[in-house]
Amino acid sequence: MSGAQVESTNAKAAAGPLSGYRVLEIGSTVAGPFCGRMLADFGAEVIKIEPREGDPVRTMGKQHEGHSLYAASIFRNKKLISLDLHQEKGRDIVRSLVARCDVLVENFKVGTLEKWGLGPDALIGANPGLIVLRITGYGQTGPDKDLPGYDFVIQGRGGMMSITGEPDGEPMKVGVAVVDITAGLYAANAIQAALLARSKTGRGQAIDIALLDAQVAWLANVGSNYLVSGDAPSRFGNAHPTIVPYQSFRARDGFFCLAVGNDGQWQKLCALLKQADLAQDLRFATNPARVQHRTTLVPLLQAIFQAQEIDFWLEEIAGAGIPCGPVQTIDQVFTDPQVLARDMIWMMPHPTAGEVSLVGSPFKLSETPVAARLHPPLLGEHTAEVLTDVLGYTADHITRLRTENAI
Repeated sequence: MSGAQVESTNAKAAAGPLSGYRVLEIGSTVAGPFCGRMLADFGAEVIKIEPREGDPVRTMGKQHEGHSLYAASIFRNKKLISLDLHQEKGRDIVRSLVARCDVLVENFKVGTLEKWGLGPDALIGANPGLIVLRITGYGQTGPDKDLPGYDFVIQGRGGMMSITGEPDGEPMKVGVAVVDITAGLYAANAIQAALLARSKTGRGQAIDIALLDAQVAWLANVGSNYLVSGDAPSRFGNAHPTIVPYQSFRARDGFFCLAVGNDGQWQKLCALLKQADLAQDLRFATNPARVQHRTTLVPLLQAIFQAQEIDFWLEEIAGAGIPCGPVQTIDQVFTDPQVLARDMIWMMPHPTAGEVSLVGSPFKLSETPVAARLHPPLLGEHTAEVLTDVLGYTADHITRLRTENAI
C-alpha cells in the first residue's frame, strides 16, 4: 500500500460514519456499554462516566497486567471520566455535558435518573435535540418494570433456554451474554434511526430498550411459528427443528456441522456418499419427509461420517457445494485464516498493559471504515481532559472537585 493510500485510509478511519456526534454513556456492566462501544467504533465521540470506584465490569473475567479484558473489550474507543453521581456537583457535570451531547445512553434501574433530577423530560427540555437511550431489564412500563434484570435470568424468562440444549437434558443458556449484546445492538440501531429522524424534525426523543423485549424479538421464526401454530417448540440440541440433516455429526476425530438446506443439496450429499439407496428412498426424498423420519435417517448418516476424519468430510462436502464447517474451539477460531483475513483481531497499544488483543468489528464500510482509535482507558483517564476541553473548567476548578471527591 502506498503512502498516499495509507494517508487516505487513515483519514477515512479518523472520520468514521458517526464522526461529529457526541455521546454521553452512563451505566455499567454490558448492555449499555456495548451500545456505547458500537457508536464509538463508528466514530462518535463517546464519553463514558464511571463511578469513582470503577465500573463493576472491571472485576469480571480474566485479568491482564491488572486490567480486565472484559472491560477492555467494551471500553475501547471511549473517553472515560469518573464522577460521584450521588453528589449534586457530579450531577451538575452530567447536566453540563448533556447540553453539549447528541445522545445519552444509560442503563440504570427504572427511576434512578429521575431520582437524581436527570430524567428524559428534564434533559430533553434543556436540550431539545437530545436522544435519550434507556436500557433496563424489563422496560420503563409494565408490572415488572422495577425488577432487576440480568442476561442469564432473561435468557430463561424470554424462552431462549427452553429451546437450547439436548432434548433429554436441562435447558441451557447461550455461552456468551447474548441478551446484553443483542439489546446493545438493538439500542445502537435505534439511536441511529432517531438521529436520522432528528435530521428531519430537529427533535430528540427517548428510546426504551428492555432486555426481555430484545430476547423475545430475536426468537424470530421460532416465535412466529408458535404464534401461528400454537405449538410450543422443544429442544433439538444441535439439530434443526424443521430441516434435516442440519446438525453436527461426529467424524473419526471430532465434530463438524452439516447444513443440507434443500432437496438438491440432499441429492448431492447422497451422490458423494455413494448412497443411491438413500437418494431413492421416499422416506428421505423431500425435506418434510426427512423431518418426519429424522430418527431413522440421522443414525444412518452418523455411521457413515464416523468412518473418516473431519478434514476429509469438509473437503468432500464443501466441494459438492453443500454448507459445512468444523466445530472449532476458541483458540482455533482466532487462528482461522478467514478470521485473520477479515481483520477480526485488533491489536491496540495500552499505556500500562503494553499491547492488548481485542475482538475486531464485523462492520466493513468502504468509505468510513470502523477503526481502533482509542485504547481501553484507565479509570478516570480523561476526566481532566473532558472537563477542560468540553466544559471549559479551569485547573483550579478541577482540583477543587477532586478535593471534594466529586470526581
